[in-house]
Amino acid sequence: MPLEFGEPRPLNRLITEMLPGRLPAGRFTDDTEMSIAVAESLLAAHPLDGDDLAKRFVQWHKSMPPDEGLQTSRVLSWLEKGESWQTVSERIEREMPDSAGNGSIMRCWPIAVLWWNNRSQRIADSTLQSRITHPHPDCIAACKWLNLMIVDLAKGASPLQAFDASLQSIVIPEDFRKMLNAAPQRSRQELKNTGWVRHTAESAIWALLNTSSFEDAVVQAVNLGGDADTVGAVVGALAGAAYGIETIPQRWRSALQGEWPLNSGNVWREADFVGLADRLMTLAQSA
Repeated sequence: MPLEFGEPRPLNRLITEMLPGRLPAGRFTDDTEMSIAVAESLLAAHPLDGDDLAKRFVQWHKSMPPDEGLQTSRVLSWLEKGESWQTVSERIEREMPDSAGNGSIMRCWPIAVLWWNNRSQRIADSTLQSRITHPHPDCIAACKWLNLMIVDLAKGASPLQAFDASLQSIVIPEDFRKMLNAAPQRSRQELKNTGWVRHTAESAIWALLNTSSFEDAVVQAVNLGGDADTVGAVVGALAGAAYGIETIPQRWRSALQGEWPLNSGNVWREADFVGLADRLMTLAQSA
C-alpha cells in the first residue's frame, strides 16, 4: 500500500540519502535561502534592522523562488507593493490572528550564531525577524526557544539540559509548553509534522531527544513526512549545535548545493556556509 502524503515512513523504509525529487538532490529550499538573507542582513546591520531584512526578503520573493510558504508569500507580496513591514505585521495580526506557520523558526538560527554571548539581543532579534512575516505569539516564542537551545547546546549542554533550560527561561504559551514537554514521549505516528510552528517544534525536539547523533536526528525528523524540509532545517540547527559540523555525514555535505542569490548563477556549497558562519562569529567578537 502506498504511503499517504505526510504519513511517517516505516522504520524499515527510512530515506537516508539525498535523492532528486521536485528539486535536484542536495538543493536547498526556502528555509536555507531565507536563513542566508537573515545572516547577510545581520552582517550589514547589527542589531538587526527590520527595514533592511524586509527588503532582502522582498528581493528574494521577487526572484520567484521555487519553494515559498503561503503566509510568507502573501506578506512579501504586500511588502512588494510598498507597505511597510510594521503595517503588514499589524495587518496579519488583525486579519489572520490564528496564522502560526513555521516560516520564521526555519530561518532564525543565524541570530544565535551572532548573539551567542548576548542573550538579550538574541531574544530581541529573534522576535524582530519573526514579526516581519509571522507575528503570532507562538511563532515568536518558537524562534526565541530555538535560539536559546542552539546556544546552550553549542556551549556544551546536553540536549535534555538545553531543552529544560529553554522552557524555563522564556515565556511560552502554556498549551504550547505542554505540547513541547510531551513531545519526547510521543510515538512517530502521533506526530503530524505540518506547517504549523507547534508541529515543527514538536517533531524537531522529538527527533533530537530520541537519538544520539546528527545523522539519526535528521533522518528521523525528515522521514516523518509532511513539512520535511522545515523540520529538517530546525532539527539540523539543533543537532549541529549539539554534535558539531564534523559529525554531519560527508556525503551530505558534498551533495549540498544551491544558487544564491537566486538567478545569479552563483552556486553555494559547504565552504560558503562555513564562511558565512565564520563571518558571523568574527562579528560576534566585536558586536
